[in-house]
Amino acid sequence: MKNKLIFITMAVLLSINTAISQIPVEAFIGYDRSTIDIMFFKFIKKHNDQNSRILFFNRNRASIQTQNINNSTPLFGFTEAISYNHEKLKGFAPVLVGQVLSYGVYIKSGIQYAKINTNSTLFSWLVVDLNKQPYLDYFIMYRYSPIINKIKLFTQIELINNLGLIQNQNHQLTQRIRIGLYCKSFQFGAGIDINQVGRKDMSLQNNPGIFIRNEF
Repeated sequence: MKNKLIFITMAVLLSINTAISQIPVEAFIGYDRSTIDIMFFKFIKKHNDQNSRILFFNRNRASIQTQNINNSTPLFGFTEAISYNHEKLKGFAPVLVGQVLSYGVYIKSGIQYAKINTNSTLFSWLVVDLNKQPYLDYFIMYRYSPIINKIKLFTQIELINNLGLIQNQNHQLTQRIRIGLYCKSFQFGAGIDINQVGRKDMSLQNNPGIFIRNEF
């Protein structure tokens, strides 16, 4: 019961933060695990309210087992990133990433790419962990929202690849897929989270479910 209260409290705090900051929040109810996910990236404003060259990325995730919520330990992840985006680099930028996860704290640096259009968003980075046993982290998120017969679709795919650079390190690969519809400020539909861990022989875990997302 204590773990359940911790998860609910965390969810409420994240939702309050979302409402204040006007950023999107997704609730995903999966067969194995359920998550609350806040992710946004935006340019820091200058004094004249124009975009600066500094892009700020923020992601907060909390997850818990769906079918055994009372005995499950919540997992948390906080990711912050700052990049310098010069127009001559055409979307590419140096980036510094900080992560606080349930199993450690990580500082990473590398190259980021961002391209934002009316109905599509592409955001990606290739960074390396700055510790003694580094991982190569390749992240890509593509969101596409076409309008078909006056119906606006919501589609999103994420690829989160943590590749061990030392022979005895396991690779950790995650794919998250969302397909749904827009209804005013809400998006809802079906999704699946796929996790693979290993090096030569990869373990596989699928977590299908439903999601609802709101852009406050």
